[in-house]
Amino acid sequence: MRAMLPTLLLILAGVLVGGVWSLYKQGASRRALVITGLLAALATAGGLLWLLPGEGA
Repeated sequence: MRAMLPTLLLILAGVLVGGVWSLYKQGASRRALVITGLLAALATAGGLLWLLPGEGA
């Protein structure tokens, strides 16, 4: 399961980016767009950082 976490985070990021686009097309508030976009960025960063080599095995 631990090896799947970066993949799942990147999939979540993709879903959130799609959500941002959908919210934008529907005319959602700027606040909703920013919050969803920040969550997408955090999921992307988490997935990419998890893939970096480090001390934990």
